[in-house]
Amino acid sequence: MTRIAATTCPLTVYYDATCPLCVAEMGAMRARDAAGRLNLVDCSPVGFASGPAPREALMTAMHAVDANGRVLSGVAAIRACRAAVGLPAGGALLDLPLVGALADRAYAVLARNRYRLPRWLVARLAGRGAIAPANCADDHCRL
Repeated sequence: MTRIAATTCPLTVYYDATCPLCVAEMGAMRARDAAGRLNLVDCSPVGFASGPAPREALMTAMHAVDANGRVLSGVAAIRACRAAVGLPAGGALLDLPLVGALADRAYAVLARNRYRLPRWLVARLAGRGAIAPANCADDHCRL
């Protein structure tokens, strides 16, 4: 896996607003986005057709488009979102070939099964802010 080039903001993020985990994580991202770098777009409506990919692809994996028009999906989109709101994106670790490949596969499994997650687990992840911790102050986050 090659190192991902820096994204330019604003970053338009396409996510599934019918998924409780996705809603919780995008809410946590929005809470961290004091600089207004993210534009969150719900791609779940049946007739949605204004994204960077067909609706079916957008509903399969999170997508993001940076200010230069570069399209990112899955783990790369998550990394870009985290970087945009000032959270560590896991760059060096995820750039390792084995770790990056495992992260991509784990994301695909999670995305496919996100509606099957038990409510208690979604609530726990949302409470911790699995992607973007909500309990941050002065750019310091308690995980």
